[in-house]
Amino acid sequence: MSAPRHIAVLMGGWSAERPVSLASGAAVAAALREAGFAVTEIDVSRDPAALIAALTPKPDAVFNALHGTGGEDGTVQALLDLLQIPYTHSGVLASALAMNKPVAKKLFAGEGLRVPGGGLFSKAEVLASDVLPRPYVVKPPAEGSSFGVQIVRVGDNGPALAEWGFGDQVLVEPYIAGRELTVAVMDDPKTGQPRALGAIEIVHAHGFFDYEAKYKGGEAEHIMPPDVPSVVLAELYDMGVRAHQALGCRGVSRSDFRYDDTQRAPGTVWLLETNTQPGMTPTSLVPDAARSQGISFVELVTIMVEQARWG
Repeated sequence: MSAPRHIAVLMGGWSAERPVSLASGAAVAAALREAGFAVTEIDVSRDPAALIAALTPKPDAVFNALHGTGGEDGTVQALLDLLQIPYTHSGVLASALAMNKPVAKKLFAGEGLRVPGGGLFSKAEVLASDVLPRPYVVKPPAEGSSFGVQIVRVGDNGPALAEWGFGDQVLVEPYIAGRELTVAVMDDPKTGQPRALGAIEIVHAHGFFDYEAKYKGGEAEHIMPPDVPSVVLAELYDMGVRAHQALGCRGVSRSDFRYDDTQRAPGTVWLLETNTQPGMTPTSLVPDAARSQGISFVELVTIMVEQARWG
């Protein structure tokens, strides 16, 4: 593909992460214009005919700033493949695998990556009794931005699922004490091989890194590099790259970890999940990691659209 000049930025969508996607899309569009690209911003709906019309005539590439259902699970990727329009981030298969947390965990475990135990249970089972010893974590099998995530601790009444809007299945995992870390990975523009951009520790006053902490300014502090032993940092980088490869990701991904150093050094690193389309808002983690490598936000999005492809 020749160097792209006209970029369509897909944003919005219909998932619970719509507000985050709109913020990501606006930031990306502004940066691409600063880089000299012609940009069309498209607020994506469930209507595929409307999206096809908005993509006609075809742009040189699409920057996929959608998050969550429809935009991050392979659905939009499949449409772009049919249209043969290059797009940023991962393709259909990697997107679908990463979005389905139970399937991704099995894949990671098969590759020798350390993941929490637990499993899928029906909503009725989870409400009837504790399916794991407390404390444990309840989460939707296929959502992002920590929507629906709850920690059930000793003394709590139990999971609050009265307004659970994520289907009949519930993913339940043991709660892992310790610190929250994340690793950004990007395919090297020269070699095409994935490399870690850096690791970040997320410090906040919430029980876990929830939606408010992620996207409300001032709610979380990003510490980079994290204050961890060198052997742990090396393991984080290795696991982030291996998770990217295991799923077949391309472009940029971000893997989230818990680092349990509550017992003895050097502690244990657990892979929680991999995001194929991490947030690109002003408070997002991947742009922070890129800046630590001397890559500005404008340079980051430029690299991403230059790496765009379909199929």
